[in-house]
Amino acid sequence: MPQIERFREFLRSPVRLEYFAEKEKQGWRLVAAEWEREGEGLKTRETNYGRLEAEIPYGLRVAPDCRTLEEDPFEKEALLLMMDCIVRDVGIATMAAELNRKGFRTRQGANWSTIAVFEMLPRLIEVGPSIFPTHDWAERRRHLVRLVSGPGQAASV
Repeated sequence: MPQIERFREFLRSPVRLEYFAEKEKQGWRLVAAEWEREGEGLKTRETNYGRLEAEIPYGLRVAPDCRTLEEDPFEKEALLLMMDCIVRDVGIATMAAELNRKGFRTRQGANWSTIAVFEMLPRLIEVGPSIFPTHDWAERRRHLVRLVSGPGQAASV
């Protein structure tokens, strides 16, 4: 199998068509392009190297291939607990206390506070649709509806 040589080049100025023609003449083939722009409302921070680094959404982590994201089982459990609390109409302060009692910590390793839980609400809205259709969530929902409805009351799920 032939060896493949790759390199990544950071560009400081706009690229002209002649640049691509020269690279092709040298035997290179363009296999990817990466674009960036500045914008309002992006969750990014400036690194030491002047590149933008996006925040990885809670519940996900960098996969072993270092190119994709995968579910983080521990953080997913914390998200599921938060969803359970919301369905049970538990207040944010109680939710934070329950997360801490069950040993969950924020990404920074701190105890959950009401502010930290409140800041997770947009992520819960984002991840909610992927949790609701699962078999696991259907079982949780049945159990929660029974708790909310009380014994002897019929509840449709």
